[in-house]
Amino acid sequence: MLKTKVAILGAGFISDIHFESYHRFIPEAEVVAVYARDAAKAKAFAEKHNIPAWYDDIDAILSESGCEVVDICLPNFLHASVTLKAADAGKHIIIEKPLALTLEEADAMIAACKAAGVKLMYAEELCFAPKYERVRQMVKEGGVGDIYMLKQGEKHSGPHSAWFYDKKLSGGGVLMDMGCHAIAWFRWMLNNARAVSVYASMATVYHKDKTDCEDNSVVIVEFENGVIGVAENSWAKHGGMDDRCEVYGTGGVVYADLFMGNAAVSYSKNGYGYAMEKADTTIGWSFTIFEEVFNQGYPHELKHFIDCIQQNKEPLVTGEDGRAVLEIINAAYASAAEGRKIMLPFSPKVERPIDLWHHPQHIK
Repeated sequence: MLKTKVAILGAGFISDIHFESYHRFIPEAEVVAVYARDAAKAKAFAEKHNIPAWYDDIDAILSESGCEVVDICLPNFLHASVTLKAADAGKHIIIEKPLALTLEEADAMIAACKAAGVKLMYAEELCFAPKYERVRQMVKEGGVGDIYMLKQGEKHSGPHSAWFYDKKLSGGGVLMDMGCHAIAWFRWMLNNARAVSVYASMATVYHKDKTDCEDNSVVIVEFENGVIGVAENSWAKHGGMDDRCEVYGTGGVVYADLFMGNAAVSYSKNGYGYAMEKADTTIGWSFTIFEEVFNQGYPHELKHFIDCIQQNKEPLVTGEDGRAVLEIINAAYASAAEGRKIMLPFSPKVERPIDLWHHPQHIK
């Protein structure tokens, strides 16, 4: 079997998850190289995972590694520039959320990939998480009647890397980091129904010593079919990762928790090695998670993307979907600043979405 050659761009937390997914679950793919801006990190990542080549130069990895696909796991501010280089080099692109910092960047990325004839795949793992997908199948089968409200929340005590707290690098706080998951999942559940309005509230409640980005947000999205989506996201929630969804319909209701339903409830007097992502202690009661990467849908999304490349199929989640999510995020920041509902379409001219919250004079 000919394997699709993948280069992972980035050597942080999410890159580890993507490598594990390829290595354990996707025999059709082979990771041939890794890139990091820090040479020592690139070398260490390659040695840790037995990857044959490492680079600290984007142009070099694109021209020398022999990769067919680049998997972009870099900080948000690099997404657009690296995508444009990869498209120009004829590489298919898998890109972690969020798609870009601005709608103008998103449009340029989509256009460049179309012009180069390469695929741009937006890696939204909640669209592939097995438990969430079972929920979607129940809805498709009519199990809850007509949906009138969706809720999704992702919460923990803060991200792994310092760059998330720097708005110049991240573009925003928890909404950019995790709210994008909820918004993408709403659209996925509703067959990409068009969002018509956004209302949001956000604040910095816990990490004031680190950032002026929001670390807690609630966003309400109204869709053209009348469904309401409620996204709850936080970097201020202690006790480990929380990821759950709720579906309300005229004929039923569904609750799905990605972690608690896949945990061993345990008690330890002395503590032990690992319970769940972002849990700061294992002393006392804890919920010991297994197969987090699988439960969150990473192997499933990446396997789908590799299959799309090998079979020349259109991915289920594309750059256009990433752009739609980014537009809603922009509207959410504007709403939080203005204290009012923002109607879509919404195309502000800002360097980063959070500017709409910090500097509302950009809102029109």
